[in-house]
Amino acid sequence: MPRAATGIDWCIVSEKVDVVLIGGGIMSATLGVLLKQLQPDWKIEVHERLSDLAQESSNPWNNAGTGHAALCELNYTPEAPDGSVDPGKAITINEQFQQSRQLWASLIERGILDEPSTFINATPHMTFVRGEKDVAFLKRRYEALKDQPLFAGIEYSEDSRVINQWAPLLMQERRKGEPFAATRVPAGTDVDFGSLTRQLFSHLQEQGVEVITDREVRTLRRQKDGSWRVFWRNRLGKTPGHTDARFVFVGAGGWALKLLQKSGIPEIKGYGVFPIGGQFLKTTNPAVVSQHKAKVYSQASVGAPPMSVPHLDTRVVDGEASLLFGPFATFSPKFLKNGRITDIVAQVRPHNLLPMLKVAVDNPSLISYLVGELLKNHRKKVESLRVFMPTAKDEDWELIQAGQRAQVMKKDPKKGGVLQFGTEVVTSADGSIAGLLGASPGASTAASIMLGLLKTCFPERIAGWEPELKKLIPSYGQPLNPRAEAARSSIEATAEALAINP
Repeated sequence: MPRAATGIDWCIVSEKVDVVLIGGGIMSATLGVLLKQLQPDWKIEVHERLSDLAQESSNPWNNAGTGHAALCELNYTPEAPDGSVDPGKAITINEQFQQSRQLWASLIERGILDEPSTFINATPHMTFVRGEKDVAFLKRRYEALKDQPLFAGIEYSEDSRVINQWAPLLMQERRKGEPFAATRVPAGTDVDFGSLTRQLFSHLQEQGVEVITDREVRTLRRQKDGSWRVFWRNRLGKTPGHTDARFVFVGAGGWALKLLQKSGIPEIKGYGVFPIGGQFLKTTNPAVVSQHKAKVYSQASVGAPPMSVPHLDTRVVDGEASLLFGPFATFSPKFLKNGRITDIVAQVRPHNLLPMLKVAVDNPSLISYLVGELLKNHRKKVESLRVFMPTAKDEDWELIQAGQRAQVMKKDPKKGGVLQFGTEVVTSADGSIAGLLGASPGASTAASIMLGLLKTCFPERIAGWEPELKKLIPSYGQPLNPRAEAARSSIEATAEALAINP
């Protein structure tokens, strides 16, 4: 269990470590485990402001646990003006997810992670569309992906009988004569990132890492020797203190922007974030849950951000299956679910004001979408579900609040400012501090993101670390998709190690 800060002594506490990880989510957990495997002698400290770990974006009810591999998400295969579909981004994201699978498989072999079913389960990934235009697009997407080694086994059908076998709830009482189509990849997964995060931190504690909850980092100051002084306050007892660290990673979700701004590094200039909350409809009714074992994505509404693509998902949390549908966008000025209402205003600086205003001007459809979502009551939300599942009953579904997503806004040389959907690592010039901004595909690609961070922040050490990294992640430095046999072998090996053979 993480150690809670007691606040017994009111005097200022001072500590020195090699690494401070701010935030108790999957990103900090992944980086911490990698560093401990590479440098067992390093002293690492984790600071989490809440009373438990994995309570924000890594919490299983704050995300859809899709195991983003671009198998079903249409926004990763955008349609060009000429109607063509470029599979490039989908391949990149799948490559990144394969690295996560390889890392998790290696950690199971080393006894660091528990039984695979405690955090990952085989769940087919599907895409379902209606209408002639979307059916034609989905078929072109299928043609663009079917011969890619990482997408081997993808299936396509416009036959109601076939789709009914894949996902019966999609087809029951479906209107006759309506054009529809679906793709299916049996080798998809459902991931409980909360359980995974806690297991990784549990191992770190066994290795002597200090994991301290109820400790809020307030600000950071660079020291003359290039290290960082991390100022914090224990939430229990309000004890102030600071920790000196040679390297700091800010994996604090939406609050990463606030802390990077306080650090004073010039690399954060021009950045802002736009918070978007979410809700899901959830059912645990066994009669409904038993009829659907898949994650089914569709097209986003006009003006909706990619993270709001509607999907009907099987979830397995603590061994119990349920279904989620959503997300439905909400708005809060907080950057975290447990943030502060002043977050959205407190981020404003002279250097990011114009980019943020430009984003507001250039995205009226997003504002309209958010307003429309906020006006939906429970009945309207179940009506949206009936587009997927015509037989959905209001009484079977309850609304649950999901996490906050802080979407990146940044300067753009041509447009002045852009709203960016995805994740981005911001690193100081000397590599002594780095932070992660943004959202999806986030957790699913944590291994790849942290590998990139290691290369950027520790250039003098990365060559010496590579032999161990290749043991942990066999495809490190060598993409799988151009090597069909290597792709097949990796997928089969990790499926066996993770017990996710479909």
